[in-house]
Amino acid sequence: MLSPWHPLLSPLTPPAMELRSPLNSQNCSLYSSIRPPPPPRSLARAPRAPTLSATAAAAVSSLSTTAAAAVSSPSCPKKKVLVPVAMGTEEMEAVIVAGVLRRAGADVTLASVEDGLEVEASCGSRIVADTHIASCADQMFDLVALPGGMPGSVRLRDCDILQRITVRQAEEKRLYGAICAAPAVVLMPWGLHRRKKITCHPSFIGDLPAFRAVESNVQVSGELTTSRGPGTAFQFALSFVEQIFGPRAAEDMNRILMAQTHDDLERSAEVNELEWSVDLNPDVLIPIANGSEEMEIIILVDILRRAKINVVLASVEKSPTILGSQRIKIVADKSIMSASDSIYDLIILPGGPAGAERLHRSRILKKLLKQQMQAGRMYGGVCSALKVLQQQGLLEDKTVTAHHAVASELTCQVIDQPKVVIDGNLITGKGLGTVVDFALAIIRKFFGHGRAKAVANGIVFEYPKS
Repeated sequence: MLSPWHPLLSPLTPPAMELRSPLNSQNCSLYSSIRPPPPPRSLARAPRAPTLSATAAAAVSSLSTTAAAAVSSPSCPKKKVLVPVAMGTEEMEAVIVAGVLRRAGADVTLASVEDGLEVEASCGSRIVADTHIASCADQMFDLVALPGGMPGSVRLRDCDILQRITVRQAEEKRLYGAICAAPAVVLMPWGLHRRKKITCHPSFIGDLPAFRAVESNVQVSGELTTSRGPGTAFQFALSFVEQIFGPRAAEDMNRILMAQTHDDLERSAEVNELEWSVDLNPDVLIPIANGSEEMEIIILVDILRRAKINVVLASVEKSPTILGSQRIKIVADKSIMSASDSIYDLIILPGGPAGAERLHRSRILKKLLKQQMQAGRMYGGVCSALKVLQQQGLLEDKTVTAHHAVASELTCQVIDQPKVVIDGNLITGKGLGTVVDFALAIIRKFFGHGRAKAVANGIVFEYPKS
């Protein structure tokens, strides 16, 4: 019998392409607009998360449903959004836009412009689209959002069906947008930049018409919205939530996600300082399961691989493909059984309440975590994953940060203000919108501030100079 990991049952994909080298950049304001914001709508605010009882799953998962409830109405059809993907698409940009808008209640379609549904993104993540772009040709969308990345942007540009869909979107005055390389590489050849103020990744800003180029993180110009890179993808996605569902919905979503616009939170804190020393490039294991938070997974993989860290995604399911909390399919590199043959400098557990519960059931992962702690190697988790670490006895006498829906279930010391807390060989993250800081903190611990700052510059993410 063939294993589910046998190459005959797993389509091969070409190697990941490298992104064009970014220039240093300076972040500007949240976003700029030459169109007045839409009038506010009457929207119910998301209710406060209930106190957790036997399991944290219900409380944390309610964050997604209350967010969607806050911006959608049974009497109105769901807003339809198209996010096309290709080989070499920037995975953070595609998954963050799709994930945030699905949380907001939109009907998001990930459409492959390739022959197959599975695409290998720019930093090596493998994502499975919902459908082929051909099936979207005759559909009407409220928004078409183009992710960047190279050569993904080129492959989007060369897709005739996608060009027709996007040109029609612009001609009919419906919303469309592009981020990173896509404004310069895709929109300009299609003529969809004319009479618009636009921004893009610093590496491509010189390709834009000088009198139309701006350097704001998000630029809204009529029906067109553009943004700069992976580090501004949350702001890009939230701008669409505001344009589609209204400002109050965007505020509620931002609060739920705890995105980087939460300036009141301290970036990171460290107690019981310990040097994280490795001989070569670190090996990092990220176990994943059905229900894991796909945005956290993709952000971690994308940013850590940019720092030349060896990242292994390992599925605890029978299949290498997992279905994330927002119904995005991700293909793991290995099964957890295969991954258990190696030693890792760091094991990171992503959140997502249903996924965390399934991670907790994996006997192989339990064994790996126990060995990791006994050997004094590094480990950590984000949001609901902290419940798994506690159940394994890995938080005893530790200080952590945690999402408010999880914090009341923890018996260790929890400090509320930092986005990231490092306690010796343990690193914890507060929630979904703080995972960029979480990943950069890992890079800083392994390699120092300089490499973390260089990666932050490359993704256009504001990060301290020292």
